[in-house]
Amino acid sequence: MDKSAARQAAFARRKKAHAPGAATAGYLSEVLAGYRGVPLAGYMAMRTEINPTPAMEEAAAHGPVGVPVIIAAGEPLRFRSWEPDCALVQGAFGAMIPEVGDWMTPQIVIVPLVAFDRNGGRLGYGGGFYDRTLEKLRAAQPTMAIGFAYAAQEDAMLPLEPTDQPLDLIVTESGIITP
Repeated sequence: MDKSAARQAAFARRKKAHAPGAATAGYLSEVLAGYRGVPLAGYMAMRTEINPTPAMEEAAAHGPVGVPVIIAAGEPLRFRSWEPDCALVQGAFGAMIPEVGDWMTPQIVIVPLVAFDRNGGRLGYGGGFYDRTLEKLRAAQPTMAIGFAYAAQEDAMLPLEPTDQPLDLIVTESGIITP
């Protein structure tokens, strides 16, 4: 299966699994509790993405939290400091980002997923932003990538490439998967 077909199938599974307002970040909160104070980056959920905000809010009480900002196509993401209830504006591709804030460097990155496998493989949106970003962060310091997705987004037959950055952990609404 090519990446386009794999994405299409994964989006359909994610849409079916998505339940707006459902409490789905419990296991993510559990994982992050073991890393209190470590700088981390989450994301502001869009469309049918699983929402990490409750876990990010808990983490922000103990240390710095950021969210990704797309600077330009073909470039790694940068991360702007985020706090619960901070003013947000629409960024590239419709993602909400803090209106103001310092740039920060996370040591943990919560990665939104289109699909994942149990070996730490991930399928993203196709822009390569997280692959470039994780490669750059990992070249400078140890950086943990936590994939966050609905369990229904699992796919054992992902079309992976050598440039795809692996996940260190996958968290779903149903549990924690260690590759």
